[in-house]
Amino acid sequence: MDWLLNNAFVQDLITLARPATFNIYFALVSIPLGFPFAVLLALGKNSANRVLSWLARAYIYAFRGSPLFIQFFMFYSFALSLNKTLWKPWGVDEIVLHPLFLGPLVLILNTSAYAAEIFYGALKTVPKGEIEAARAMGMNRWQEFWAVTWPNTIRLAWPAYTNEVVFLFHATVLVYFTLPVIDEQKDLMNKAGELFEKDYNLFLHFSAAALYFIVISMLIFYVLGLVHKRLSIHLKTEQKPRLRFAPKYMR
Repeated sequence: MDWLLNNAFVQDLITLARPATFNIYFALVSIPLGFPFAVLLALGKNSANRVLSWLARAYIYAFRGSPLFIQFFMFYSFALSLNKTLWKPWGVDEIVLHPLFLGPLVLILNTSAYAAEIFYGALKTVPKGEIEAARAMGMNRWQEFWAVTWPNTIRLAWPAYTNEVVFLFHATVLVYFTLPVIDEQKDLMNKAGELFEKDYNLFLHFSAAALYFIVISMLIFYVLGLVHKRLSIHLKTEQKPRLRFAPKYMR
C-alpha cells in the first residue's frame, strides 16, 4: 500500500483530481444549456421563414468556421473592452470576466452550432412516410412534431451528438489556455504543465492527465449509449448468433 501511494504516477493522479473537476464543471454547464439552444438553431435553419433561416445559418457558419481558440480570445477581449463602460458600473465585472462564467458561455455558443448541424441533418432524414401518416390522422403541426418529427430526430442524431459531447469535454482544455488563471483554478492541462516545469517528465504528467480524459470520455460514451438504447427500444434488432462450442456429429 505504501509503495502504491509513493508511486509517482499515482501521486500525479491524486494531484490532478481537483483540476479535473474544473474540466467536468465546464462540460456539465455547457452541455445542458447548449442542447436546447442547438435544437432551436436547427429548427430555425429548417424554418420556412427566410429571415429566421438565414440568421440560424449565419450563426452556425460563423461558429463552425472559426477556431474555438480564437473565439475564447475574441469574447474575452470584447468583455474586457466593455469593462469600464458596462460591467464595472453595474458591479458585475468580476462575474462577467471570470473564467467560470466566460468559459462555459463560449463553449455553449460553440457546441450549439455544431450540434445544430447534427440535429438539422437528422431533421432532413425523418421518414416522410411517418409524417404523411401523421397528417392523414389529422394531427396539427405541433402534434406532428412531438409525435413523429422530434422522436425520430433525436434518435437519429444521438450517436453523432454523443461524439460532439465528448469533443466538447476535450475542448475544455482551451479555457485556461486563453482566459486568465485565477488563484488555484487550474484544469488538467494547466496543472500537468505546472508539474512538467518542475521535473520535465513529459510522459508521466501528461499521461496521468490523459487517463482522466479517457476514463471520463468512456463514462460519457456509456451513459449516452444507455440513452440511445432507450431511444431505440421500440426498434427490432437482429439477434446476434450465439457461438456453438459443441461439435456437430451429424449433419
